[in-house]
Amino acid sequence: MENLQPESVSPEGVSRETLAVETLIAKYFPGQEGAIAAFAEFLVGAGIERGLIGPREGERIWDRHIFNCLPVTQLIPNGASLFDIGSGAGLPGIVIALARPDLQVTLIEPLERRVEFLREAVAAIPNLPFPIEVLRGRAQDVKKNADFVTARAVAPLEKLKKMSWHMVKTGGSLLAMKGESAAAEMVRVKNAELHEIKLDGIELGRIISIRKGA
Repeated sequence: MENLQPESVSPEGVSRETLAVETLIAKYFPGQEGAIAAFAEFLVGAGIERGLIGPREGERIWDRHIFNCLPVTQLIPNGASLFDIGSGAGLPGIVIALARPDLQVTLIEPLERRVEFLREAVAAIPNLPFPIEVLRGRAQDVKKNADFVTARAVAPLEKLKKMSWHMVKTGGSLLAMKGESAAAEMVRVKNAELHEIKLDGIELGRIISIRKGA
């Protein structure tokens, strides 16, 4: 007998897309599945309402905004401290923290309304077993430092380095998430290295690292 069931729906009535998302959540957020789901729900609700993500981004929240933050985690060793500057909606900072509970993550954001959003986003994650600190300030004014500094869509690489280099500890790195223009941005920045990272089920991630030597 011909199978008349739509290809995109499982026998239990759950779409294959949903099953794929659940599989990736279990793979990349072990033990934090509920936490990342709560954050995604907060993004789709308050994130859209307050304009931190676009009104049509809800249906693409996993692929476009959460899973594509994961490749950068491959460049960070266990137990490192990390500042996510211009954290905005918590991307990639909160995603990194939930995928890598071994890290000490601080979200840094200059705008008060976004700082408030970040604090509410962290508070909305149930039973969070580790702290995620939120700090208000411009990167260039922050006097603290960390092993790694991450940034997503904050500034061109050359400017990004100037505004955040003092925050990177010696031996650490600035990690900039970039798109297809990554190679072009590297030209004028000394010691920049491009990493193209492909994780199972996730689109290719391009991260530029600049290591701070002694």
